[in-house]
Amino acid sequence: MQTFSLGYSPCPNDTFIFHALTHGLVSRPGFSFTERLEDVETLNRLVLDKALDVSKISYHLLGFVRDDYCLLTSGGALGRGCGPLVVSKNHENMAQLKGKRIALPGRYTTAALLLRLFDPSLTEIVYLPFDRIMDAIADGSVDAGVIIHESRFTYAALGLVKLLDLGDWWEKETGHPIPLGGIVAKRSLGGEAIAAINTLLRESVECAFAAPLKANAYIRAHSQEMSDEVCAAHIKLYVNDFSRDLGQEGKAAVSTLMGRAEAHGLVPLSAKDIFLP
Repeated sequence: MQTFSLGYSPCPNDTFIFHALTHGLVSRPGFSFTERLEDVETLNRLVLDKALDVSKISYHLLGFVRDDYCLLTSGGALGRGCGPLVVSKNHENMAQLKGKRIALPGRYTTAALLLRLFDPSLTEIVYLPFDRIMDAIADGSVDAGVIIHESRFTYAALGLVKLLDLGDWWEKETGHPIPLGGIVAKRSLGGEAIAAINTLLRESVECAFAAPLKANAYIRAHSQEMSDEVCAAHIKLYVNDFSRDLGQEGKAAVSTLMGRAEAHGLVPLSAKDIFLP
């Protein structure tokens, strides 16, 4: 029996996707998984330390770990109209943020990469857990922040306003959907095991789409602070056909993001093929 450590977040999109795999609804003889649920930046740092066999990561981090990990084509978050938002309380446009304190949800998040690609001159960065950013803006600890996950559905209730949709900017700039988070596997697992894990992930996504109510209790157990409406909106926004398989369009989006990050010196150069062998 091969047992693989598997990391993903407690956010509804991930618990929706991974429920079937971690609850025996899809399986492969001789394979088992030990799951670890953490926020995305914690997962990023675990993968940076090579502490997980398979994990959800931010696409930004992919640029730092692709020599040791390859990208799977199923189970990730990539799409249109789902990018991080720059929000503020006392500012009206991005030009006003020069020299201001901006909160980001982690050093290796795709949100951090997108902000640097959009405007490298925004350098007064404060790193906070994603679920503390809105409160920090509201109480004046920071001047603005880049929000992700369910925060995009609730920021207005705190009196915050959107200055920029970084996903919308990316789509207009490149024509590609925005790669947010992907699933990586250690190259040392070998091509056969990696391909089998990728197949299991796709089957888990297919199972979730075919019988979405089966995952409800698991999703709610990890998202008790969210309303049912926000949970449903979260899943609808971040789980789509690209979660089944990146396809050529998704792969082109990832390659473009890595290429631009390399060109701006934001990730190391690598000769490794990004995708699963």
